[in-house]
Amino acid sequence: MSTPSRTNPLRRPLWLGTVASILLMVSSWSSGAQRTRGGIVRMLNLDWIMYGHVKNIGFILSWVALGLLLYCWCLWGRIVYHDNIPIRESVKTLVGWIVPLLFASPMYSRDVYSYLVQGAMVRDGFDPYKDGAAVNPGPMLLEVSPDWRNTTTPYGPLHLWIGDGITSLVGSNITIGVFLYKFISVAGYAAIAWAVISIARHIGGNPAVALWLGVANPVVFLHLVGGMHNESVMVAFSCLGLVLALRRHPLWGALFIGIGFSLKATALVTLPFLIWIAMRQRGIAPSTWSLHDPRRTLASLKKAIPAFVFYGITTVLIVCTVLTAITYASGSSWGWVSQLSGNTKVINLLALPSFLAQFTAAFAASFFPGATFNSVLSIYRSISMIIMVVLLVVVWWRFRQTPRRAIEGAAWAYLITCIFNAVTLPWYYAAGVVLVGTFRPSPRVTHFTVIASLIVAGSFTGSGNNWLYRWSWMWIVITVAFVLYFAVFRGDESKSHRLGTTHNLTS
Repeated sequence: MSTPSRTNPLRRPLWLGTVASILLMVSSWSSGAQRTRGGIVRMLNLDWIMYGHVKNIGFILSWVALGLLLYCWCLWGRIVYHDNIPIRESVKTLVGWIVPLLFASPMYSRDVYSYLVQGAMVRDGFDPYKDGAAVNPGPMLLEVSPDWRNTTTPYGPLHLWIGDGITSLVGSNITIGVFLYKFISVAGYAAIAWAVISIARHIGGNPAVALWLGVANPVVFLHLVGGMHNESVMVAFSCLGLVLALRRHPLWGALFIGIGFSLKATALVTLPFLIWIAMRQRGIAPSTWSLHDPRRTLASLKKAIPAFVFYGITTVLIVCTVLTAITYASGSSWGWVSQLSGNTKVINLLALPSFLAQFTAAFAASFFPGATFNSVLSIYRSISMIIMVVLLVVVWWRFRQTPRRAIEGAAWAYLITCIFNAVTLPWYYAAGVVLVGTFRPSPRVTHFTVIASLIVAGSFTGSGNNWLYRWSWMWIVITVAFVLYFAVFRGDESKSHRLGTTHNLTS
């Protein structure tokens, strides 16, 4: 292990990463998810940067900046891999990366404009669970992608309550509305960072690794900060709920998870693992349950069953109470329940059903002449949902032994919901990815997380376009991801420097 130095060992990824973020910020005003009408660029008479050769330069600049950022992220990982890095130095690095993006245009998605429109719909008396944005024409509607103008919202009442509050405050001023959403997303991201560090400390992980591998992960960083997705707030409440549970306040943890659930349904994935944490803290060891020792198992179950029933019923009641209170306080309706299945318009290779349909639909049509891509996809989605439910139960049971195992199980459960869900977008992975570094992951898990993150981060343009189907581009991205990974991490397999090794990071 290297000797401590007065200089910050993360100086290089800090400054190079900050430069990369500045370049991303500059390019966002040319090739990001720019507004179609109005906005700061046009107000300053700089709209020429969004057209022609200048836009192409901005587009190239965004890829150069992304490549530099990915390199810096890998370099950051190599340093925390070897050195006893104080956690404050990792936090400084993350802050340096974030600050330039505070001044960026929306990137990697146009969803923030949909959030504003949905909030304006509630403000103006429309129900986003029954109608699409097109029922409420105005300047905000023009910024929404045509694909989503007639689509109802899949989000919970808290999402609409936030949107109602913002649009009531800013009126039709899209610029201020976007920056308010950015403030909310960055606040959520900061809460995630604090919670992840706390979780890692509670379960014996390495906070510096947890911050790097999960929170600073390019998929999480770019889409929650740059893309301003409401996932940032949902994941924050879920992680804070886990922190409270680890601090022996599982019922308060359930309350926070309930708040996250009122924004997006996937927050509920963490709730069953709260039960294992609470039971273990009461001295009940689910790991002793075994058919090989029925007498000991029976004695343990006599104590465990009442606790299991208590925490199971109580946490569910708390979540339902929170959800009901927010629904009525926000003036929303229960129409969101019918939208829990989500929208099935999105088809991309990040979801397993779409991936399988892409490569087998033509083959199926050769045997069944009436088979179409959509019919094959529908079958895959139905089967995939069944598999997902079964796997979630299996993971919940398998990771019952300790709080650390429960956190690990929650990460795997989120990964399962992303892979087997009917629709998956890159920021959906954030909820699971932020937990991966907290429980001392094995080298194999770390390798997979890093390489997959590099590939996904390179699969979307700054404007939010999906390049997963550009096969020549994807082969380049995959090759660069592997080359970058092995160039930075090559030779780092020694047991004394496993990424999961716990160091004293509180100095």
